[in-house]
Amino acid sequence: QLQLVESGGGVVQPGGSLKLSCAASSGDTLDLDYYIVGWFRQAPGKEREGVSCATQREFTIRYADSVKGRFTISRDDAKNMVYLGMNSLKPEDTGVYYCAAELSPVCSQNSEDFKHWGQGAQVTVAA
Repeated sequence: QLQLVESGGGVVQPGGSLKLSCAASSGDTLDLDYYIVGWFRQAPGKEREGVSCATQREFTIRYADSVKGRFTISRDDAKNMVYLGMNSLKPEDTGVYYCAAELSPVCSQNSEDFKHWGQGAQVTVAA
């Protein structure tokens, strides 16, 4: 069973930066490079939305329009790690950020396409 653990959340002022990390592990030897990975977020009272996804070896990377040019997804399969760099943060970026992974060749920003989820990391952007 694949386990995902996010870290790096916190409180930051508008215009600031944060980098989220997601550590993947499994009871067996894990080959994260077989999985697509994604980042999702959920603001209070709103549905979970896709932020970014990356296929194996980052052949395909996608971003939500709201974060394009500000966020960067990356993965280090040798370390079983996934990252989300966030710059020029805005108050509307506030929410719980989730790392997700799935055995699929298709990059998806639909939460229904992912079975493996982390517990989430809170990101708050406020003056």
